[in-house]
Amino acid sequence: MAPPPRAEVSKEFPGVQQEIARLSALPEIRSALAWFRTQEPQFAHWQLEMARIAAPPFGEAARAAWLKERFQALELEDVHIDDVGNVFGLRPGIGKRLVTVSAHIDTVFPAGTPLNIRQQGSRLYGPGISDNGAGLTALLAIATALSSAKIANAMPVLFLGNVGEEGEGDLRGMRHVFANARWKNSIANSLVLDGAGADTIVAEALGSRRFEVIVRGPGGHSWSDFGSPNPILVLARAIQSFTQAPVPVSPKTTFNVGVIRGGTSVNSIPESASMRVDIRSTSMTEMERLERALRQSVDQAVEEESAAIEKRGSAQRRPIGISREIVAIGNRPAGELNANSHILQVIRAVDAHLGNTAQIQRASTDANIPLSLGQEAIAIGGGGTGGGAHTLQEWFDCNGREFGLKRILLTLLALTGVQ
Repeated sequence: MAPPPRAEVSKEFPGVQQEIARLSALPEIRSALAWFRTQEPQFAHWQLEMARIAAPPFGEAARAAWLKERFQALELEDVHIDDVGNVFGLRPGIGKRLVTVSAHIDTVFPAGTPLNIRQQGSRLYGPGISDNGAGLTALLAIATALSSAKIANAMPVLFLGNVGEEGEGDLRGMRHVFANARWKNSIANSLVLDGAGADTIVAEALGSRRFEVIVRGPGGHSWSDFGSPNPILVLARAIQSFTQAPVPVSPKTTFNVGVIRGGTSVNSIPESASMRVDIRSTSMTEMERLERALRQSVDQAVEEESAAIEKRGSAQRRPIGISREIVAIGNRPAGELNANSHILQVIRAVDAHLGNTAQIQRASTDANIPLSLGQEAIAIGGGGTGGGAHTLQEWFDCNGREFGLKRILLTLLALTGVQ
Protein backbone atom coordinates (compact mmCIF):
# COMPACT_ATOMS: atom_id res chain seq x y z
CA MET A 1 0.00 0.00 0.00
CA ALA A 2 1.34 3.41 -0.94
CA PRO A 3 2.04 5.74 2.00
CA PRO A 4 -0.53 8.48 2.58
CA PRO A 5 0.31 11.89 1.09
CA ARG A 6 2.17 14.18 3.47
CA ALA A 7 0.21 17.20 4.59
CA GLU A 8 1.88 20.58 4.51
CA VAL A 9 3.30 21.64 7.84
CA SER A 10 1.25 24.46 9.35
CA LYS A 11 3.15 27.74 9.48
CA GLU A 12 1.29 28.63 12.66
CA PHE A 13 2.19 25.60 14.81
CA PRO A 14 4.90 23.68 12.91
CA GLY A 15 5.97 21.51 15.84
CA VAL A 16 2.43 20.41 16.65
CA GLN A 17 1.66 19.87 12.98
CA GLN A 18 4.68 17.63 12.59
CA GLU A 19 3.49 15.55 15.54
CA ILE A 20 0.04 15.20 13.94
CA ALA A 21 1.63 14.00 10.71
CA ARG A 22 3.79 11.51 12.64
CA LEU A 23 0.80 10.13 14.52
CA SER A 24 -1.24 9.80 11.33
CA ALA A 25 1.47 7.63 9.80
CA LEU A 26 1.58 5.13 12.69
CA PRO A 27 0.19 1.74 11.58
CA GLU A 28 -2.20 1.37 14.53
CA ILE A 29 -3.65 4.85 13.98
CA ARG A 30 -4.03 4.26 10.26
CA SER A 31 -5.85 1.06 11.19
CA ALA A 32 -8.23 2.99 13.46
CA LEU A 33 -8.92 5.60 10.79
CA ALA A 34 -9.67 2.84 8.28
CA TRP A 35 -11.91 1.12 10.86
CA PHE A 36 -14.16 4.19 10.96
CA ARG A 37 -14.98 3.69 7.26
CA THR A 38 -16.42 0.21 7.86
CA GLN A 39 -18.44 0.83 11.00
CA GLU A 40 -21.20 3.25 10.02
CA PRO A 41 -23.95 0.60 10.40
CA GLN A 42 -22.79 0.03 13.98
CA PHE A 43 -22.60 3.76 14.69
CA ALA A 44 -26.14 4.30 13.39
CA HIS A 45 -27.38 1.34 15.46
CA TRP A 46 -25.87 2.81 18.65
CA GLN A 47 -27.34 6.22 17.89
CA LEU A 48 -30.85 4.92 17.21
CA GLU A 49 -30.83 2.56 20.19
CA MET A 50 -29.62 5.27 22.55
CA ALA A 51 -32.08 7.90 21.25
CA ARG A 52 -34.98 5.53 21.97
CA ILE A 53 -34.10 5.71 25.68
CA ALA A 54 -35.68 8.86 27.11
CA ALA A 55 -33.26 11.13 28.99
CA PRO A 56 -35.19 14.23 30.08
CA PRO A 57 -33.57 16.75 32.43
CA PHE A 58 -33.10 15.06 35.84
CA GLY A 59 -34.28 11.75 34.33
CA GLU A 60 -31.18 10.32 32.65
CA ALA A 61 -30.82 7.10 34.69
CA ALA A 62 -31.95 4.62 32.01
CA ARG A 63 -29.63 6.07 29.39
CA ALA A 64 -26.78 6.16 31.91
CA ALA A 65 -27.28 2.44 32.56
CA TRP A 66 -27.16 1.77 28.80
CA LEU A 67 -23.89 3.69 28.46
CA LYS A 68 -22.39 1.94 31.48
CA GLU A 69 -23.03 -1.42 29.77
CA ARG A 70 -21.23 -0.19 26.64
CA PHE A 71 -18.25 0.96 28.72
CA GLN A 72 -18.11 -2.41 30.48
CA ALA A 73 -18.22 -4.26 27.15
CA LEU A 74 -15.17 -2.22 26.07
CA GLU A 75 -13.41 -3.36 29.26
CA LEU A 76 -12.71 0.17 30.38
CA GLU A 77 -11.52 0.42 33.97
CA ASP A 78 -13.29 1.93 36.99
CA VAL A 79 -16.63 1.93 35.16
CA HIS A 80 -19.23 3.43 37.46
CA ILE A 81 -22.12 5.88 37.80
CA ASP A 82 -21.60 8.62 40.39
CA ASP A 83 -24.22 9.99 42.76
CA VAL A 84 -25.60 12.56 40.28
CA GLY A 85 -25.76 10.11 37.35
CA ASN A 86 -22.51 10.73 35.43
CA VAL A 87 -21.05 7.62 33.75
CA PHE A 88 -17.28 7.05 33.94
CA GLY A 89 -14.92 4.69 32.13
CA LEU A 90 -11.13 4.94 32.28
CA ARG A 91 -8.65 3.81 29.64
CA PRO A 92 -5.37 3.54 31.56
CA GLY A 93 -2.08 5.14 30.64
CA ILE A 94 1.05 6.54 32.22
CA GLY A 95 0.97 9.07 35.05
CA LYS A 96 -1.77 10.70 37.08
CA ARG A 97 -2.74 13.49 34.66
CA LEU A 98 -5.41 12.54 32.15
CA VAL A 99 -7.48 13.78 29.21
CA THR A 100 -11.27 13.70 29.41
CA VAL A 101 -13.52 12.98 26.43
CA SER A 102 -17.12 13.71 27.35
CA ALA A 103 -20.61 13.92 25.87
CA HIS A 104 -23.79 14.87 27.70
CA ILE A 105 -26.41 12.12 27.92
CA ASP A 106 -29.44 14.31 28.65
CA THR A 107 -31.83 15.88 26.16
CA VAL A 108 -33.86 19.09 26.32
CA PHE A 109 -37.15 17.21 25.95
CA PRO A 110 -39.39 16.70 29.02
CA ALA A 111 -40.57 13.31 30.23
CA GLY A 112 -43.39 11.91 28.10
CA THR A 113 -42.21 13.45 24.82
CA PRO A 114 -43.07 11.07 21.93
CA LEU A 115 -39.82 9.53 20.64
CA ASN A 116 -40.46 8.65 17.03
CA ILE A 117 -36.87 7.57 16.30
CA ARG A 118 -36.33 6.29 12.77
CA GLN A 119 -33.90 6.02 9.87
CA GLN A 120 -34.43 6.92 6.23
CA GLY A 121 -31.34 6.25 4.15
CA SER A 122 -28.39 8.12 5.63
CA ARG A 123 -30.64 10.29 7.79
CA LEU A 124 -31.71 9.57 11.33
CA TYR A 125 -34.73 11.38 12.80
CA GLY A 126 -36.17 12.07 16.22
CA PRO A 127 -35.82 14.17 19.37
CA GLY A 128 -32.22 14.27 20.59
CA ILE A 129 -30.85 12.27 17.65
CA SER A 130 -28.20 14.90 16.98
CA ASP A 131 -28.04 16.78 20.29
CA ASN A 132 -26.56 14.81 21.77
CA GLY A 133 -26.94 11.49 19.97
CA ALA A 134 -24.12 12.48 17.64
CA GLY A 135 -21.78 13.34 20.50
CA LEU A 136 -22.51 10.16 22.46
CA THR A 137 -22.06 7.99 19.38
CA ALA A 138 -18.72 9.68 18.71
CA LEU A 139 -17.70 9.02 22.32
CA LEU A 140 -18.36 5.30 21.89
CA ALA A 141 -16.75 5.22 18.46
CA ILE A 142 -13.50 6.73 19.74
CA ALA A 143 -13.35 4.40 22.76
CA THR A 144 -14.01 1.39 20.52
CA ALA A 145 -11.46 2.46 17.89
CA LEU A 146 -8.71 2.72 20.52
CA SER A 147 -9.50 -0.81 21.67
CA SER A 148 -9.98 -2.30 18.21
CA ALA A 149 -6.71 -0.88 16.83
CA LYS A 150 -4.84 -1.62 20.08
CA ILE A 151 -3.62 1.97 20.37
CA ALA A 152 -1.55 2.52 23.52
CA ASN A 153 -2.39 6.05 24.62
CA ALA A 154 0.33 7.51 26.83
CA MET A 155 -1.76 9.63 29.21
CA PRO A 156 -4.89 7.99 30.62
CA VAL A 157 -8.19 8.84 28.94
CA LEU A 158 -11.37 9.34 30.96
CA PHE A 159 -14.53 8.68 28.95
CA LEU A 160 -17.46 10.50 30.51
CA GLY A 161 -21.19 10.57 29.79
CA ASN A 162 -22.43 13.45 31.91
CA VAL A 163 -25.90 14.52 32.97
CA GLY A 164 -27.45 17.96 33.22
CA GLU A 165 -26.11 19.94 30.27
CA GLU A 166 -29.44 21.09 28.88
CA GLY A 167 -31.70 23.87 30.18
CA GLU A 168 -32.29 23.89 33.90
CA GLY A 169 -29.84 21.03 34.30
CA ASP A 170 -27.46 24.00 34.53
CA LEU A 171 -24.31 21.94 33.81
CA ARG A 172 -24.84 20.02 37.05
CA GLY A 173 -23.05 16.91 35.80
CA MET A 174 -19.86 18.69 34.79
CA ARG A 175 -20.00 20.87 37.91
CA HIS A 176 -20.02 17.70 40.01
CA VAL A 177 -17.01 16.28 38.16
CA PHE A 178 -14.91 19.40 38.72
CA ALA A 179 -16.05 19.72 42.33
CA ASN A 180 -14.44 16.32 42.98
CA ALA A 181 -10.77 16.82 43.84
CA ARG A 182 -9.88 13.46 42.30
CA TRP A 183 -10.92 14.62 38.85
CA LYS A 184 -10.35 18.36 39.10
CA ASN A 185 -6.70 17.91 40.05
CA SER A 186 -5.97 15.23 37.46
CA ILE A 187 -7.72 16.49 34.31
CA ALA A 188 -5.20 18.19 32.02
CA ASN A 189 -7.50 18.75 29.02
CA SER A 190 -11.22 18.40 28.38
CA LEU A 191 -12.52 17.45 24.94
CA VAL A 192 -16.30 17.91 24.89
CA LEU A 193 -18.31 16.27 22.09
CA ASP A 194 -21.58 18.09 21.52
CA GLY A 195 -23.85 17.69 18.52
CA ALA A 196 -22.93 17.19 14.89
CA GLY A 197 -20.41 18.77 12.52
CA ALA A 198 -16.68 19.37 12.25
CA ASP A 199 -16.61 23.05 11.34
CA THR A 200 -16.57 24.72 14.77
CA ILE A 201 -14.39 24.95 17.85
CA VAL A 202 -16.13 26.26 20.96
CA ALA A 203 -13.29 27.90 22.88
CA GLU A 204 -15.24 30.76 24.47
CA ALA A 205 -17.76 29.95 27.18
CA LEU A 206 -20.94 32.00 26.98
CA GLY A 207 -22.05 32.69 30.53
CA SER A 208 -25.67 33.00 31.56
CA ARG A 209 -27.70 33.76 34.65
CA ARG A 210 -31.39 32.97 34.85
CA PHE A 211 -33.91 34.19 37.36
CA GLU A 212 -37.53 33.70 38.25
CA VAL A 213 -39.10 36.86 39.67
CA ILE A 214 -42.25 36.21 41.74
CA VAL A 215 -44.47 39.04 43.01
CA ARG A 216 -47.27 38.33 45.49
CA GLY A 217 -50.17 40.41 46.73
CA PRO A 218 -53.58 39.94 48.41
CA GLY A 219 -55.47 39.62 45.13
CA GLY A 220 -59.13 40.48 44.82
CA HIS A 221 -61.98 41.57 42.57
CA SER A 222 -61.19 44.13 39.90
CA TRP A 223 -64.19 46.32 40.99
CA SER A 224 -64.71 45.90 44.69
CA ASP A 225 -61.01 45.59 45.57
CA PHE A 226 -59.71 48.23 43.21
CA GLY A 227 -56.64 49.76 44.77
CA SER A 228 -55.10 46.50 45.94
CA PRO A 229 -51.53 46.02 44.66
CA ASN A 230 -51.39 44.22 41.35
CA PRO A 231 -48.41 41.83 40.86
CA ILE A 232 -48.74 42.00 37.08
CA LEU A 233 -48.43 45.78 37.15
CA VAL A 234 -45.31 45.41 39.31
CA LEU A 235 -43.78 43.10 36.71
CA ALA A 236 -44.73 45.51 33.93
CA ARG A 237 -43.00 48.39 35.74
CA ALA A 238 -39.96 46.22 36.45
CA ILE A 239 -39.66 45.14 32.82
CA GLN A 240 -39.97 48.70 31.58
CA SER A 241 -37.19 49.83 33.92
CA PHE A 242 -34.89 46.81 33.43
CA THR A 243 -34.97 46.94 29.65
CA GLN A 244 -33.57 50.47 29.76
CA ALA A 245 -30.31 49.17 31.24
CA PRO A 246 -27.44 49.78 28.80
CA VAL A 247 -25.67 46.74 27.34
CA PRO A 248 -22.28 46.82 25.61
CA VAL A 249 -21.65 45.59 22.08
CA SER A 250 -18.33 44.23 23.27
CA PRO A 251 -18.22 42.11 25.32
CA LYS A 252 -21.52 41.05 23.79
CA THR A 253 -24.21 41.03 26.47
CA THR A 254 -27.91 40.24 26.15
CA PHE A 255 -31.07 39.90 28.22
CA ASN A 256 -34.47 38.38 27.61
CA VAL A 257 -37.79 38.10 29.42
CA GLY A 258 -38.90 34.72 28.12
CA VAL A 259 -41.85 33.64 30.26
CA ILE A 260 -44.60 35.54 32.10
CA ARG A 261 -47.29 33.87 34.20
CA GLY A 262 -50.05 35.12 36.48
CA GLY A 263 -53.72 35.82 37.01
CA THR A 264 -56.85 33.71 36.78
CA SER A 265 -59.40 35.89 34.97
CA VAL A 266 -59.79 39.29 33.38
CA ASN A 267 -61.81 40.63 36.31
CA SER A 268 -59.51 39.36 39.09
CA ILE A 269 -56.55 41.12 40.64
CA PRO A 270 -53.95 38.33 40.66
CA GLU A 271 -52.53 37.04 43.91
CA SER A 272 -49.22 36.37 42.20
CA ALA A 273 -47.37 36.82 38.94
CA SER A 274 -43.95 35.68 37.78
CA MET A 275 -41.48 36.13 34.97
CA ARG A 276 -38.30 34.35 33.89
CA VAL A 277 -35.31 36.42 32.86
CA ASP A 278 -32.22 35.27 30.98
CA ILE A 279 -28.96 37.27 31.10
CA ARG A 280 -25.98 36.29 28.91
CA SER A 281 -22.49 37.61 28.38
CA THR A 282 -18.89 36.54 27.90
CA SER A 283 -18.11 38.85 30.82
CA MET A 284 -18.91 37.88 34.40
CA THR A 285 -18.74 41.58 35.30
CA GLU A 286 -21.47 42.48 32.80
CA MET A 287 -23.71 39.66 34.01
CA GLU A 288 -23.30 40.84 37.59
CA ARG A 289 -24.11 44.42 36.55
CA LEU A 290 -27.31 43.34 34.79
CA GLU A 291 -28.32 41.19 37.75
CA ARG A 292 -28.02 44.26 39.98
CA ALA A 293 -30.09 46.25 37.48
CA LEU A 294 -32.80 43.56 37.52
CA ARG A 295 -32.98 43.51 41.31
CA GLN A 296 -33.07 47.31 41.50
CA SER A 297 -35.82 47.45 38.87
CA VAL A 298 -37.98 44.97 40.77
CA ASP A 299 -37.50 46.78 44.09
CA GLN A 300 -38.29 50.10 42.47
CA ALA A 301 -41.41 48.65 40.84
CA VAL A 302 -42.65 47.38 44.21
CA GLU A 303 -42.15 50.85 45.72
CA GLU A 304 -43.91 52.54 42.82
CA GLU A 305 -46.88 50.18 43.04
CA SER A 306 -47.14 50.77 46.78
CA ALA A 307 -47.19 54.53 46.16
CA ALA A 308 -49.74 54.12 43.36
CA ILE A 309 -52.12 52.38 45.77
CA GLU A 310 -52.61 55.70 47.56
CA LYS A 311 -53.55 57.42 44.31
CA ARG A 312 -55.96 54.69 43.25
CA GLY A 313 -57.67 54.70 46.64
CA SER A 314 -57.02 52.09 49.31
CA ALA A 315 -58.95 48.88 48.99
CA GLN A 316 -61.42 48.28 51.76
CA ARG A 317 -61.33 45.30 54.09
CA ARG A 318 -58.22 43.78 52.47
CA PRO A 319 -54.51 43.87 53.38
CA ILE A 320 -52.39 45.87 50.99
CA GLY A 321 -49.03 44.15 51.51
CA ILE A 322 -46.96 43.17 48.47
CA SER A 323 -43.80 41.07 48.35
CA ARG A 324 -41.27 39.98 45.81
CA GLU A 325 -38.91 37.03 45.50
CA ILE A 326 -36.04 36.63 43.02
CA VAL A 327 -34.90 33.02 42.62
CA ALA A 328 -31.77 32.05 40.70
CA ILE A 329 -32.69 29.15 38.40
CA GLY A 330 -29.48 28.99 36.38
CA ASN A 331 -25.90 30.17 36.59
CA ARG A 332 -23.49 29.20 33.83
CA PRO A 333 -20.04 30.73 34.25
CA ALA A 334 -18.25 32.51 31.43
CA GLY A 335 -14.66 31.86 30.39
CA GLU A 336 -12.28 31.98 27.47
CA LEU A 337 -9.48 29.72 26.29
CA ASN A 338 -6.06 31.32 26.03
CA ALA A 339 -5.16 31.84 22.38
CA ASN A 340 -1.79 30.13 22.99
CA SER A 341 -3.23 27.12 24.82
CA HIS A 342 -1.93 23.70 23.86
CA ILE A 343 -5.38 22.22 23.15
CA LEU A 344 -6.20 25.05 20.74
CA GLN A 345 -2.88 24.61 18.95
CA VAL A 346 -3.62 20.88 18.63
CA ILE A 347 -7.11 21.22 17.15
CA ARG A 348 -5.88 23.91 14.77
CA ALA A 349 -3.01 21.67 13.67
CA VAL A 350 -5.35 18.71 13.19
CA ASP A 351 -7.66 20.84 11.05
CA ALA A 352 -4.69 22.02 8.97
CA HIS A 353 -3.57 18.41 8.52
CA LEU A 354 -7.04 17.33 7.40
CA GLY A 355 -7.61 20.39 5.22
CA ASN A 356 -10.54 21.39 7.40
CA THR A 357 -11.79 24.92 8.01
CA ALA A 358 -13.28 25.51 11.44
CA GLN A 359 -14.35 28.69 13.16
CA ILE A 360 -13.84 29.61 16.80
CA GLN A 361 -17.26 30.04 18.39
CA ARG A 362 -18.75 31.21 21.65
CA ALA A 363 -21.45 29.00 23.14
CA SER A 364 -22.80 27.54 26.36
CA THR A 365 -21.59 23.93 26.67
CA ASP A 366 -20.12 21.59 29.27
CA ALA A 367 -16.78 23.25 28.47
CA ASN A 368 -18.01 26.31 30.43
CA ILE A 369 -17.05 24.65 33.70
CA PRO A 370 -13.36 23.87 33.04
CA LEU A 371 -12.91 27.10 31.07
CA SER A 372 -14.29 29.14 33.97
CA LEU A 373 -11.71 27.43 36.23
CA GLY A 374 -8.86 28.40 33.91
CA GLN A 375 -8.42 24.88 32.56
CA GLU A 376 -7.94 23.93 28.91
CA ALA A 377 -11.13 22.73 27.21
CA ILE A 378 -12.90 22.88 23.86
CA ALA A 379 -16.21 21.58 22.53
CA ILE A 380 -16.42 20.14 19.02
CA GLY A 381 -18.99 18.19 17.02
CA GLY A 382 -19.16 14.46 16.42
CA GLY A 383 -19.10 14.72 12.61
CA GLY A 384 -21.90 14.37 10.10
CA THR A 385 -24.51 17.11 9.87
CA GLY A 386 -27.61 17.85 11.90
CA GLY A 387 -30.55 20.18 12.16
CA GLY A 388 -33.79 20.92 13.95
CA ALA A 389 -32.12 20.76 17.35
CA HIS A 390 -34.51 21.00 20.31
CA THR A 391 -37.51 20.18 18.09
CA LEU A 392 -39.45 17.00 17.38
CA GLN A 393 -38.18 17.24 13.79
CA GLU A 394 -34.51 16.93 14.77
CA TRP A 395 -32.33 15.02 12.29
CA PHE A 396 -28.79 13.77 11.76
CA ASP A 397 -27.13 12.85 8.46
CA CYS A 398 -24.44 10.18 8.77
CA ASN A 399 -22.52 11.41 5.73
CA GLY A 400 -19.33 13.04 6.98
CA ARG A 401 -19.30 11.24 10.32
CA GLU A 402 -16.06 9.43 9.45
CA PHE A 403 -14.26 12.74 8.92
CA GLY A 404 -15.45 14.08 12.27
CA LEU A 405 -14.26 10.93 14.05
CA LYS A 406 -10.81 11.21 12.45
CA ARG A 407 -10.62 14.78 13.71
CA ILE A 408 -11.55 13.75 17.24
CA LEU A 409 -9.16 10.78 17.36
CA LEU A 410 -6.16 12.73 16.09
CA THR A 411 -6.89 15.55 18.51
CA LEU A 412 -7.19 13.15 21.44
CA LEU A 413 -3.98 11.26 20.64
CA ALA A 414 -2.03 14.47 20.08
CA LEU A 415 -3.08 15.47 23.60
CA THR A 416 -2.36 12.11 25.26
CA GLY A 417 0.59 10.98 23.17
CA VAL A 418 1.05 7.38 22.01
CA GLN A 419 3.36 4.89 23.69
